[in-house]
Amino acid sequence: MTVVAPALAGEVPLYQPAPGWIDKAAMPRLAADGDPPSMMILDSQQRVEKGRLWNYADIATRAGSAEALTQLSSLTLPWAPDKGDLIIHELSILRGDQVIDALASGKKFTVLRREQGLEALQISGILTATMAVEGVQVGDVVRLRYSTTSKDDALGGHVQNVSALPAAPLRLGYGRVRLLWDDTDAPRWKLLASGVDAKPVKKGGLTELSFAVPLAKQPEMPADAPTRFTHPPLFELSTFASWADVSKTMAPLYATDGLIADGSPLAGELAKLKALPGSPKDKAAAALQLVQDHVRYLMVGMNGGNYVPQKPAETWTLRYGDCKAKTLLLLSLLRGLGIEAEPVLASSTLGDSVPERLPTAAAFDHVLVRAVIDGQSYWLDGTGLGSRLEDIGDTPRFGSVLPVRTAGADLMAIRTHANARPTIDVSVEADESGHEKLPTVFDAKAVMRGQIATMISTGLGQMDAKRRDEMVQGFFSEQVGTAQYSQVGVTTDAASATVTFTAHGVTGSPWKLSDRRYRRDASKLIDEISFAPDRARPAWLAIPVATSAPIGIRYHLRLRLPQGGKGYVIEGEQGLSKTVAGYDLRRTVQLKDGVLDVEERTDATGVEIAADRLPDERDALATVQAMSPHVIGPAKPTYLWDYSPATIAAWPQSRAVEATFAKAIAADAEDATGYSSRSNFRWGIGDYKNALVDLDKAIGIKPDVDLYLQRAYRRFQTGDVTGALADGRMARQLDPASGAAVGTVATYLAESGKLDDAIGMVDAKIAIGGEARDSYRSFKATLLGTYGDPGKAIEIIDAQLAEKPGMTGLFNERCWVKGSRNVELDSAMQDCTKAVELSSGSMAALDSRAMLWFRMGRFDDALRDLDVVVAQEPGKEPSRYMRGIVLHRLGRGSEGDAEIAIARRIDPRIDAVYARYGIKP
Repeated sequence: MTVVAPALAGEVPLYQPAPGWIDKAAMPRLAADGDPPSMMILDSQQRVEKGRLWNYADIATRAGSAEALTQLSSLTLPWAPDKGDLIIHELSILRGDQVIDALASGKKFTVLRREQGLEALQISGILTATMAVEGVQVGDVVRLRYSTTSKDDALGGHVQNVSALPAAPLRLGYGRVRLLWDDTDAPRWKLLASGVDAKPVKKGGLTELSFAVPLAKQPEMPADAPTRFTHPPLFELSTFASWADVSKTMAPLYATDGLIADGSPLAGELAKLKALPGSPKDKAAAALQLVQDHVRYLMVGMNGGNYVPQKPAETWTLRYGDCKAKTLLLLSLLRGLGIEAEPVLASSTLGDSVPERLPTAAAFDHVLVRAVIDGQSYWLDGTGLGSRLEDIGDTPRFGSVLPVRTAGADLMAIRTHANARPTIDVSVEADESGHEKLPTVFDAKAVMRGQIATMISTGLGQMDAKRRDEMVQGFFSEQVGTAQYSQVGVTTDAASATVTFTAHGVTGSPWKLSDRRYRRDASKLIDEISFAPDRARPAWLAIPVATSAPIGIRYHLRLRLPQGGKGYVIEGEQGLSKTVAGYDLRRTVQLKDGVLDVEERTDATGVEIAADRLPDERDALATVQAMSPHVIGPAKPTYLWDYSPATIAAWPQSRAVEATFAKAIAADAEDATGYSSRSNFRWGIGDYKNALVDLDKAIGIKPDVDLYLQRAYRRFQTGDVTGALADGRMARQLDPASGAAVGTVATYLAESGKLDDAIGMVDAKIAIGGEARDSYRSFKATLLGTYGDPGKAIEIIDAQLAEKPGMTGLFNERCWVKGSRNVELDSAMQDCTKAVELSSGSMAALDSRAMLWFRMGRFDDALRDLDVVVAQEPGKEPSRYMRGIVLHRLGRGSEGDAEIAIARRIDPRIDAVYARYGIKP
């Protein structure tokens, strides 16, 4: 190792400076130009000479800002000391016409060993020459010229190099990449980039290849394209003749004869493996587990370790090693077991681009073992985690790999397929036996396998109990939705390399009312798959899609249905076994004895999908998802208001919900969400008193705007207008800008007989203007139309429609004010008709028109509109109440009483609402 600082570039006579740009007189002028780039010069030159690679760099960087000045004040130059030297040619500061030698007076770089990759379990052995450059000012140009030499004995005299090339939009004052060689050292070279025209030129006894950088902006590529399309621009050089040349050059490094000495500890481990019962496959799996579980990963890249693996005995003694060390250890064990095995070089990130690259060892960053048992290839990676017998047939997505053989070998493609076992295996037992609209009670279990399990297991040791529970809850929230948990747990099993999460909790109902029947999804994983490759640009039409690396997920749901499943049916495709969009999809659905049983499995296969197949694959996935199964409830559904609160509370599902909430609250009494969630449940089943008690407790723990507004509404519903107004004011105090809080306070002021105060509050908001102005004007019209002068309300609506005729919802507001307050009925029908025509299916317009029919005494027409509304929205209590009133007017009193009873069950204040309009049963 040498670190020197000669004053002249003549120390490396074969390099030529960049014409003009190196001229010292030109540098100050360039620095003074308007808006110059930060990097003035990037001159990178390489020379292949007698099995050695010289790299020369000339870099001039402008300190254009205080931030850039900070970066330039300290320089660092890394190099591998076991491969060659670092030579400093010049370090200077250019300030106007002045050139300041930063190496004057014997100043030197300090050599450090800085292992920056330790957190990633890497020891590189790289040394760093560092210097604090003194006296640099904003506007200065710092120029550094240096060379490194490199010769790797493991390459058998070969030279190789891979350089990432800068490309636009990066700006440079001047940039060049230059390669020199003579005929005896002639390397092969390749530019993996677009828009570069570079041709070798003979100059005396040397050949020169040179091209400017930055390159032109490289073509944009879709993110899901294979890496041979998306890799950064690269410049490669190599003296290897072929991939077979690379293979046989690496072969001596992985010779295993005599590496396990008789009587050594490692020989004892081999003897144990030989003594195991079972097939060669069983023993290979045991050997893999031994290497994975008992030798921790640590990348060692020092003292020739970039390509030279650590010996197995040393690895076993140290109990750590990188991919090379683990591969050599596993290889020795497998061959000791009489199993055919060989190392294979792989690229962990650019594997599918390897066939397009120059043959070099630098094309690979990983090595693993290929074992052949009964004619089948097994890809065994000692750096993996948690592999077991069931998994050793899984295929990594490394694209093309290179077998390492004494005779040499060509590239070999790994054909990926679905993994043998799911990495994540989720089972959910759910109780929805009481009613569709009650919360779902569930027991969930998730088993994680392999590398994910090992990583989680390692992380668990760094978590306290609270954080562990939050991790489990977060996982299941993705599976069952937002939930309250009464119990969660984690167990680990090193023997099977699994981590198991368990949870008991309650979550919101997934049932939805559509076309007068309850429906819920019976599919999960398959519906979540997205496959939407973008190939709209003409240049992308022929680019294939790289699908996800192999990973499998299984989901099993066992659900107890309401009413013992009577009248429930499954709609959609119950059985599925297809390969679509790079996924193997499997599903079975069964409904028997009131229990729905769903099992799904999705496996990403890691395959590449050709461009001409993309439309068909997208269509196939869309078809599969369109045919996903759903559970459909009985043709005549029941509703919670059909039952008394006492009856609902006695159902097993309700009791289980209560018990779960109680345990969840007891587990964390400082968490307000347990109380607020239970309050929602209790309110929904009609237990208003206890629902309010829970809200009181939630607000006591964590008062916030939403909780105050929620309690305000519920207090109002139970007749406590004073309490509702107080809560609204508290919400507004917490967030004065909250429109919901302003609306709540104004409404309850009006309910308290203080309409002028309410209007004054809203007028103040209208005066502020802005985007909320129209909403506040509409709200003012609502207040006046409900509690005050309907004529003034109509004036406001008229003015809004004149200003913004596109606000079509105003027709419904005007229709409702006229009908509910029984004014201007002669023009009301025009408003109501327009509202219905422009409503796009909204039931509000029909409800408003029904009020007008009622005022006009046309009860049959009113009932016709209300029938439509109630059929579509059975829980719309104002429409049910008016339907009851209309039925009374038609002489169908018993039917009317039933409707009014339902409306009162949903809204205890419904009579007071309509009494304000003079409407009573």
